[in-house]
Amino acid sequence: MLRSLFSAVTGMRSHQTAMDVIGNNIANVNTAGFKSSQTQFQDTLSQALRAGGGGVNPAQVGLGVQVAGIATNFSQGSAQTTNRPSDLMISGDGFFMVQQAGSLVYSRAGAFSLDGQGNLVSPNGGVVQGWLAVDGKINTGTSTTGLRVPTGLIMAPTPTTAVDAGGNLSADAAVGATVVNGIDVFDQTGRSIPVTLTYTKTGPDTWTAAATVAGSGGATTTVGSATLTWDSTTMAFTPGSVAMTNASLASAGYVFPGDVAINLAGDGTPLTQYAGASTATLRGQDGSSAGTLQSWGVGADGVITGSFSNGRTQSLGQVALAFFGNPEGLEKAGDSSFRVSAASGQPAIGVPGTGGRGSIAAGRLEMSNVDLAQEFTNLVMIQRGFQANSRVVSASDEILQDLVNLKR
Repeated sequence: MLRSLFSAVTGMRSHQTAMDVIGNNIANVNTAGFKSSQTQFQDTLSQALRAGGGGVNPAQVGLGVQVAGIATNFSQGSAQTTNRPSDLMISGDGFFMVQQAGSLVYSRAGAFSLDGQGNLVSPNGGVVQGWLAVDGKINTGTSTTGLRVPTGLIMAPTPTTAVDAGGNLSADAAVGATVVNGIDVFDQTGRSIPVTLTYTKTGPDTWTAAATVAGSGGATTTVGSATLTWDSTTMAFTPGSVAMTNASLASAGYVFPGDVAINLAGDGTPLTQYAGASTATLRGQDGSSAGTLQSWGVGADGVITGSFSNGRTQSLGQVALAFFGNPEGLEKAGDSSFRVSAASGQPAIGVPGTGGRGSIAAGRLEMSNVDLAQEFTNLVMIQRGFQANSRVVSASDEILQDLVNLKR
């Protein structure tokens, strides 16, 4: 039998495989996170008609072609803006880690959402892996676990420890003049407590400051006081703070972990005594009431940050990324995901933006990296290759027919 017949058959078989790859690429042109593949050919073992040696070159006839491999192209796909906070795109190298059906798979497709338990999941229910925060702190040195954004999450109240005072007490004010400021502070239960701070001028460059709250019986209770002296050399009041003592606050019926300091010189705009109008004010405090989770988002470093009804934010967790030295060695597992193989090596798991891992872009999806123009060009080439091999089969058949006809 003619060797050309069998060589042509291997050519048709290999080109059919290449057609399958191209068809799969085109079918997934709009699949988020899909990575296109390319067929690689190589010739098969050749048959020696004459051995070489002594200045004589060997004579060899090839026995056809075979598929050497199907390489996956992991180049970056284009970005599609979705404005969904749970849609994540990796800008750069790396893979999301997803716990799916008891096994860990890796994916570039970031079309995630929250299930009924608040788990961050892929479309087929796999749970995205990362590190959960404990009281707003994330320890990336521990093992990864499933990420959750619980619905109705409550942030514990933060008791006030410091109040920021500033503005100006008029140096022109008469003895006995008063300036009254007010602010709400929070105790350990998250209860809002109105505090009134009254400045009274008692003499040249001298003021008293008294902080009062409403006591348990409704009567006004003084919880802190100090005599303030203006130092014209340092241009500051001494002392630099007024303490609302823990004991005084407790006697008024409020629970604080310690004293609450009203700082007069804690930043670049302290309380002053210059000529002009009195503009003294209490600008802020560091406590908060309990809060309910209102919204959340993911930063470039993968940190999931929640915004609460009390105006505070807190870290809820962090998305982990896996980096492979040879991503082309990964095995496709379906559902736009991959599995570890001996060729890929083990993943290096870490924080986005470090160790060769890309950053996270929330509200976007990475689209397929299939190049339709290139795929249609390859389609024409493979079609012609298949057609040429089929012509070799036809020609070989005619030769065999002529050989059979010699018997007549």
